[in-house]
Amino acid sequence: MSDGTDARVETRPSAGNTRLFAIGALLVAGIAFVIIAAGGIGKNLVYYWGPTELRAAGDKAIGATIRLGGLVKEGSVVRGGGVSNLEFDVIDRKGASVHVRSTSVPPQLFRERIGVVVEGTMTHAGYFECKRLMVSHSNEYRVPGEGQKVDVKAMMRTTEGLEGDGAAKAK
Repeated sequence: MSDGTDARVETRPSAGNTRLFAIGALLVAGIAFVIIAAGGIGKNLVYYWGPTELRAAGDKAIGATIRLGGLVKEGSVVRGGGVSNLEFDVIDRKGASVHVRSTSVPPQLFRERIGVVVEGTMTHAGYFECKRLMVSHSNEYRVPGEGQKVDVKAMMRTTEGLEGDGAAKAK
């Protein structure tokens, strides 16, 4: 026998409980973010150094993933057996030098006196073990002016040092 009134009672969480829950959820999310970020950053950190900075780092450089930038020292390129065995020195303007051993296939533009970026790690034996070799070159291109003749010999001189390119023949 019902008198027609609804006996349901609505219960809402108190404002204090809601606030505590929100603070707790944000705290847990923040701690999780810090753990994920701190745990993965060390493995993905790559230093970009020149030979001077690499030498100054000393033992800190050993085992760290590094991108070493500089110029290939003239007269230092030694090609080993096969296409991918290569040794050379990387120098900077301050006079520092780092010996590099690469097992990756060098780009076609690789030669002495060209800018390179090598990615790898410094070894206890004192040389840089390269896993990736990239060349840095000028992106400068000048379209000949209208009626201007293209100087093929001058163009070939800009590729000096490339094997099999015919640059030496154009001189």
